[in-house]
Amino acid sequence: MGEIIRIHPERREPEPLWREVLGRKLRERREDQGRRLVDVAERAGISPQYLSEIERGRKEPSSEMIAAVSGALGIELARLLGGISADLGRPTVHRSAGPTLMAA
Repeated sequence: MGEIIRIHPERREPEPLWREVLGRKLRERREDQGRRLVDVAERAGISPQYLSEIERGRKEPSSEMIAAVSGALGIELARLLGGISADLGRPTVHRSAGPTLMAA
């Protein structure tokens, strides 16, 4: 019969959860400042384990916790939230390795 060539269209990755983007932003800021997790957690008044879970996107922190951590990092809350909103608005596209060739 011939060959069938299938081109995989771009597939969207699942959108990240808000808490995952929040955690990534907080970790990036902390690391950019060269600060240790334990020091930031102490300054925010939370345990290092809890801050680690926030940074890994495992916990959905309260607004009070977000404010405490952003304050400990010296980040304006509005700027942090704006950055998260911008990241969530960017589409994530997964590109396939290329066309699939199938013999019929």
